[in-house]
This record gives sequence, structure tokens and C-alpha cells, in this order.
Amino acid sequence: MVKKSAFIVIIAFVVGVMSTLLISSAYIPNTPAVSTTTSYVVANADTVKAQSNDQFITKILGLTNEELPSPHNWIKESQISVEGNQVVIKIDDAQWSRFTDTNSMDPVIDKGANAIQIIPKDESQIHVGDIVSYESDYSDGVIIHRVVEIGYDKNGWYCILKGDNNSRIDPGKVRFKQIKRITIAVIY
Repeated sequence: MVKKSAFIVIIAFVVGVMSTLLISSAYIPNTPAVSTTTSYVVANADTVKAQSNDQFITKILGLTNEELPSPHNWIKESQISVEGNQVVIKIDDAQWSRFTDTNSMDPVIDKGANAIQIIPKDESQIHVGDIVSYESDYSDGVIIHRVVEIGYDKNGWYCILKGDNNSRIDPGKVRFKQIKRITIAVIY
């Protein structure tokens, strides 16, 4: 009975806080216009730029609203179909991968995660934000980390990589010939 009462009090508190936030957001200047779909809430890009850091919701949630590079959109909706009790994703030259549990890509890739990867044809297919598997000059085996920078120097194209859970970038510039695969889907 005590657990049930505590649960009801917590639910009432959460509902009260959410109601207060919704009501108070009507009085906050520059509140972004929001449109909803079945699964997503999307803010209008023009209003997001106008948002100030001192907005109430941003403060209490500790959000920075900083856009971080995401992987390139490799799989189009038209390539995915649900057929009966299975999902079919049509991808040319796809390969299945599994990972060693090093914690460097936590929480995106962790123990038990699987991935669908493709072999890139040239460096134009690699984008900042992509997660790639590569052979390092500084380590044995294949490493899977995120591209955080792309550039050119006297030796040509290169990228800089970093594990999401690592505090430092990987040593050295990674050349296209070192990149073995691009991760296009992670399956949990």
C-alpha cells in the first residue's frame, strides 16, 4: 500500500511539473513553433535559431541545444519494408558486423550490438559524424570510431576519428586506404 501511494504521489508530481512547463511555455518569448508527427517532435529551424539559452526548459534540463554531427543518412525509407513478421532492408553489398566490448563507443555501440556496414567506394562517401571501421597505424586490429573531422593536406584526403566515450581523438590522420567499412545501421 505504501509503494502504491508513493507511486501515485510521484505520478501526480510529474504531471504537475509537466502542466506547469506547458502553461509557462506560453509566456516565454521566442518559444519555438513545434509541429508533431506520429513519432517525432520537430522544431522549426528559424525559431530554434531565435531561442535564447536562458529559456526555462533549457535551463532545468541542462540542454545546450548544440547540434552534434550525426551519421549520414544511408538508408532511405523506400529501402525498408515490413513484410508479415519480418523487416527487409534493401542495401547493396551490405555486411554484418559485431564488436569487441571496448567501451570506446558507449553508449551507441556496446556489448551485444550488431551493425550493418558497407565498404566505401571513395572518400566522398565518408562524412563527419559517420562511424567507420579502420585499421590504425597505432594499434592492431580494426577500430570502429566516429569521424570528427575531414581535411586535405600534402598527402591528400584524411579524417580524424574519436570514440564517443573517449576523451581524446585517435592518434594520427586516417587515410582512405585505412577505412574498411562505414556503419549504416546499429542493431540492438
